[in-house]
Amino acid sequence: MSDMGLFREAVTAWAAGGPGEPAQELASRLKVRTAVLLEGPSDAAAVSALAASRGRDLAAEGVCVLSMGGAMSVGRFARLLGPPGLGLRLTGLCDEAERSYYARGLERASAAEQEFFVCAADLEDELIRALGVTRVEELVRAEGDVRALQTFLRQPAQRGRTAQQQLRRFLGTKKGRKIHYGRVLVEALDPDRVPTPLDGLLTSL
Repeated sequence: MSDMGLFREAVTAWAAGGPGEPAQELASRLKVRTAVLLEGPSDAAAVSALAASRGRDLAAEGVCVLSMGGAMSVGRFARLLGPPGLGLRLTGLCDEAERSYYARGLERASAAEQEFFVCAADLEDELIRALGVTRVEELVRAEGDVRALQTFLRQPAQRGRTAQQQLRRFLGTKKGRKIHYGRVLVEALDPDRVPTPLDGLLTSL
């Protein structure tokens, strides 16, 4: 595991009630300056893939990309990593529906001035809209998931949903699929078609 991976593990353990000293020592040794707080691992996979496509080594730049395990954890992670804790710059992505929750969590952690980038529904929705339904279906076929998609689309619950909504739901139907496609969809993007929230986040780092 990389040193930044060890830092992520130490922070996650700290947020779960463990000791803070390991994270504090690693932050100092690695010269961590920014924490990118993301709701889940699929978002982290997408951010890492975009950084790699642009020749960026975020860990070497002192940037930690961190999956919080859910939006409700933002206040806790902000307290540990932001002004009350390690004093890191905080940024990340949030969904429009959770914007007010993030705002309250950051304010309680004395981190209200930190900049987060907002996705209309979620990052998967942003990526599907950027690529278009036809291109995403091509990628699903190339990844060997077309039969699973066809089975999913025959479910009664999918009737009446748009093709974009169906694809978004499909990506979350199997453990690990959202993480896998977080990378696949980003790698398929044309440079000028990167969703605004994702582009803004990486540009800000």
